[in-house]
Amino acid sequence: MGYMLGSMYDCSKKGEVVVVAEMLTYAMANMIGEVILSRRVFETKDSESNQFKDMVVELMTFAGYFNIGDFVPFLAWLDLQGIEREMKTLHKKFDLLLTRMIKEHVSSRSYNGKGKQDFLDILMDHCSKSNDGERLTLTNVKALLLNLFTAGTDTSSSIIEWALAEMLKYPNIIKRAHLEMVQVIGKNRRLDESDLKNLPYLQAICKETMRKHPSTPLNLPRVSSQPCQVNGYYIPKNTRLSVNIWAIGRDPEVWENSLEFNPERFVSGKGAKVDARGNDFELIPFGAGRRVCAGTRMGIVMVQYILGTLVHSFEWKLPHGVVELNMEETFGIALQKKMPRLALGCTQFVIFINVRLGSPTI
Repeated sequence: MGYMLGSMYDCSKKGEVVVVAEMLTYAMANMIGEVILSRRVFETKDSESNQFKDMVVELMTFAGYFNIGDFVPFLAWLDLQGIEREMKTLHKKFDLLLTRMIKEHVSSRSYNGKGKQDFLDILMDHCSKSNDGERLTLTNVKALLLNLFTAGTDTSSSIIEWALAEMLKYPNIIKRAHLEMVQVIGKNRRLDESDLKNLPYLQAICKETMRKHPSTPLNLPRVSSQPCQVNGYYIPKNTRLSVNIWAIGRDPEVWENSLEFNPERFVSGKGAKVDARGNDFELIPFGAGRRVCAGTRMGIVMVQYILGTLVHSFEWKLPHGVVELNMEETFGIALQKKMPRLALGCTQFVIFINVRLGSPTI
């Protein structure tokens, strides 16, 4: 987190525009890297980290396309839309990146000694030995790493970007959120994870963003195990089904003024008890049931922590000459902004004395 804040601070001193989407992806990838590889993935925010951001967005976009071959199987071999060709090219790029990560990790462990095992160490151990006769292959390991990086970076960063965009559209919201954090945290230190439980308005902003701009508008497909009827529609057995999370969050029968961004709905009344972890079906950004997203808790905490830190550390405003934000969405598995949001961050300097002189780990 410290590295991202430092980069934003440098941009603000120079009067440069901050491309928030790139900064967030860079930070999220390094956070996940610290958890599973015990190190940062990208040492600097350069062309490689930007390429990774583009690759993740490209993957989410292609995966969300309507592929004719999926619905008319005898046409699949023609690859009429070129989706398969593009996905194969993208696969090679990810394979090179993941292979490099694994080689660097193994080499570093060999040079520096074992130390405390991380997630990748445990996976690699299962490649070389297994008590039940089954072993993970290197392809299995790469697939797991790909799932973690792609599912964790693009989804969380898009939620944070949407939240900042909505708050810039409604300045009174960002002012109230900043005031709440100053009252709880002060100006002499950065936000800690332990502070989150004392920031109900920040939590409400995150819930409202997940309602209006869920990171995955359609949840991952499920298959009906038995024939059934839903609202008069007959669903045969083995039908592939997706829940329209985006539509649930904007349903006027469920939410009053559903198209309006209003965190107040989660501050008091029955909305204050609504949980985003899959217990309340009117708000299921991570899905629900036994196959709810495995990263639900981590995702909620990361979004609240990063968004809170950005609001606490900077005074945000639009670039010179920009009067109104483009809030259009683009199609894909993840809900991206059509136009990446640009904003200038003006530092609260007391906080950044700590950031620059401290020992940031991410």
